Amino acid sequence: MTILAVQIGADGFAACRVADDVDEDDIRRVPIPAAGAWEIFRDLLVEVAEGQEVEAVGIASPGPIDMAAGVVAPAGIREWQTGFALTDAVSKLFPTAKVQVGLDGVCNGLAEHNFGATAEVMDSVTVVVSDRISAGVMVGGFVVVGRTGNAGNFGHILVPGFDDACDCGGRGCVEAVASGRALVRWARAEGFGGDTVDALISAAAAGDSVATAALQRAGTALGRAIASVAPLLDFDLVVLGGTVSKAGPALWKSLNAAVATHARIGFLTGLRVIPSEIDDVGTLAGAGVLALMAAS
Repeated sequence: MTILAVQIGADGFAACRVADDVDEDDIRRVPIPAAGAWEIFRDLLVEVAEGQEVEAVGIASPGPIDMAAGVVAPAGIREWQTGFALTDAVSKLFPTAKVQVGLDGVCNGLAEHNFGATAEVMDSVTVVVSDRISAGVMVGGFVVVGRTGNAGNFGHILVPGFDDACDCGGRGCVEAVASGRALVRWARAEGFGGDTVDALISAAAAGDSVATAALQRAGTALGRAIASVAPLLDFDLVVLGGTVSKAGPALWKSLNAAVATHARIGFLTGLRVIPSEIDDVGTLAGAGVLALMAAS
């Protein structure tokens, strides 16, 4: 029987069959349409299933979600913003399948714990910084999902010293400072001419002062947020992934400096923040782990 992993991304859907030898060529990707999102999602699953009976489907979605009800409400899909019963819809498509929806941050945490840098530790946090910021929290070797499934919304931790407006309606969230969209928005307001994170990173590497400042303030915000969470959960390993994590010294030096400045209590002196080696496929791989857990 076939097991499927599916990812709802910022601007597209991705899916593949769960197997030991999956590579990039086996992953099907389609953009999120302006309308008819379910039909595109459904057709992608049917294509990946290849006519086989489906035993389980694991779906990684941005929040907010209702994990128990299988309802997702990602901001990037207008038709689903008020809540879409995705588990029910997929169950009707594959009646024999066990379907499990999880927050994308939770799935990243599962992937890092099963295939990446946190495999040998019981307590850790995996943070992904791209268009938005999410995290997977591992405690005692188990991923924390929370009451509704939304545990891991690292992006909405408040950061001392910042008051940037956040899309959530609050102010001072780390996502409002350090996410890819926030970085570009701040830099453009300061005179930067580019409009993508990749352009910002390239400009910083070439010595652009505004791009460098944007990444430095992002690193400071991330470091302060990490140092704030670490004493609550008593972890000493953070894995950082996502497009912004590839920004190089401008981000990492300020991040590590903030961690060193604020994580001073004795049991946190060994706190490490390291780059992820699997983050390009981490969310989808974690959705596969979710599917395997549902099938077992």
